[in-house]
Amino acid sequence: MRTPEPSERAATVRASERGAALALLPIAATLGYYLLPFSLQEKPLVQFTPQLVAYLALALWASQNHAAGSRLGIDRAGLRKGLRWGSLIGMALGCLNTLVILKLVPAMGYDITFLKDTPHAYIPFVVMVPWFICVIALFVEVNFRGFLLGRLAALESRYWRSDIAPGLSPIALFTSALVFAFDPFMVNTFRDLHWIAVWDGLVWGTIWLRTGNLYSTIVAHAVEVMVMYLSVRAALE
Repeated sequence: MRTPEPSERAATVRASERGAALALLPIAATLGYYLLPFSLQEKPLVQFTPQLVAYLALALWASQNHAAGSRLGIDRAGLRKGLRWGSLIGMALGCLNTLVILKLVPAMGYDITFLKDTPHAYIPFVVMVPWFICVIALFVEVNFRGFLLGRLAALESRYWRSDIAPGLSPIALFTSALVFAFDPFMVNTFRDLHWIAVWDGLVWGTIWLRTGNLYSTIVAHAVEVMVMYLSVRAALE
């Protein structure tokens, strides 16, 4: 008898969970944000509303399922592997995206000097690296990969399965990547550069779906952002 792959076992577990539809709430909140008048879209609290809705939905979902941490991909056994692979992937993506930001984007006529005025630029360096970046990576990955992508994948496994990409949940993967890239705070902070987050979301999401290891995406996210932050900061000084 063939031993199921990790992604197949994870899909079986996700299909049996409760409250997966709660992941639709932050999606609705994100769509609702773009229907608001521009004067409201500018308000920081309104920009953070989809993420606040997501964390509330996550808390409610966790209360309905046992072993919520394992379903999110947080298992102590996966920590070492997550650190190793996450560091390698984060370095690769960080170098690639740094080249895009510093070389390709200016060559296309876009101004990147606005990055000196983002909220992140005003955080003291010793706080930003590595502490603030690691904390943000943790919360963002728990939200967008562990909760949003994982729950959408659970819904997809119930109603539709792809013979072309088994275990990858393509609808969930692309939806979560777009919601991540079009998060209101992301768009307002990084302007045209927010499109890079689509690529990141697809890569991190694929890792999570194939391995079920959220540590890998947390570490990859943190390492990538540190590489980009240090490189862009040095280039713009």
